Amino acid sequence: MIGHILIIGFIICTIVQLCFWWGLFSKLAFYKTPENTGVSSNNQQSKEEKPVSIVICARNEAQNLAKFLPRILSQNYRLYEVIVVNDNSSDTSQDILIQHTINCPYLRIIHIHNKYEYDSQAGKKKVLAEGIRSARHNVLLLTDADCEVASENWLRKMQGSMQGEKQIVLGYSPYIRYPGCLNLFIRYETIYTAVQYFSFALAKMPYMGVGRNLAYHKDLFELAGGFSKHEHIASGDDDLFINQVSTQKNVNINIDPESFVFSEPKRSWKSYFRQKARHMTTGREYKLKHKVLLGLLSTTHFGHYLLGGLLLTAQLNANVVITLYLIRMISLIILYGKILKKLRDPSMLIWIPILDATFVLFYVVFAPFLMTRKRNQWT
Repeated sequence: MIGHILIIGFIICTIVQLCFWWGLFSKLAFYKTPENTGVSSNNQQSKEEKPVSIVICARNEAQNLAKFLPRILSQNYRLYEVIVVNDNSSDTSQDILIQHTINCPYLRIIHIHNKYEYDSQAGKKKVLAEGIRSARHNVLLLTDADCEVASENWLRKMQGSMQGEKQIVLGYSPYIRYPGCLNLFIRYETIYTAVQYFSFALAKMPYMGVGRNLAYHKDLFELAGGFSKHEHIASGDDDLFINQVSTQKNVNINIDPESFVFSEPKRSWKSYFRQKARHMTTGREYKLKHKVLLGLLSTTHFGHYLLGGLLLTAQLNANVVITLYLIRMISLIILYGKILKKLRDPSMLIWIPILDATFVLFYVVFAPFLMTRKRNQWT
């Protein structure tokens, strides 16, 4: 009797997983990046390029500002401004920013001194809202001080995807590659998360974006009341806001390599725990349909391996288990093969069987711990 329940559960979990991968995630695998996004002729380009406000929040980011800000200030774009909100920095951030304004009059600095330092619930949101409120242009492009844009066409590519009814553009922000298992896992988790939010957006069910590379209209922000609906949560300036304001029609994605924004990954498991603790406090606030679908995805992923492992251990229906495992894994390899090429990390493909199984430990070890942690700081 128990064996029958286990095999039925395993079959159901595997079928649901195949439905997610072939019915939903294949949309990203077979997605074709529009060839003319942001690369029109000069005359047409001038008409299509809308003024953009790039908004960056920084707290004690002197080294990163010196390293990464110059490329943002030298974008191949006609009219834009860069707003850096310097939030209570105690290092030399202010000096570096002032030095840049000498040759870059379109760089604007907002200095915050102790304004939100003791507000435990402020998080990054109030700081970011200061930058957005001061923006002179309706198109906002967000990134972080510790991020490096892939090219001088980053702004053009992202803004070029904001055409017609599109008021939101979801960009991709991979982590820089370093040796080691932690880095491999972080890169995989970032890719798997991107597979989900890009594919959901392509299926007209957008639910989140990543603030390291995200664009939306200022009037959309104002109409939604800013971050007021979730201001009690320190995180969520990106995913909760997009979950709130996105619709079937107003979201576009951009996975052109020139639009990528690279980030430094965490170098220790402890710092990675802290980062995920901040991020995962927001998932409980998603719309019900998104929580149901994402919960079903993670539950069946976990169930596929748990029930399959129990059946093999008990030597029950081994042929069925192995066959369905191979069908699912071959499906993943086919689809990941296409996706990883688009996301410029094809070397990860050989690790997919191990990482896909290892990720189950994320649900077991990380998720319960992270979902019960509270975190108020935005850095």
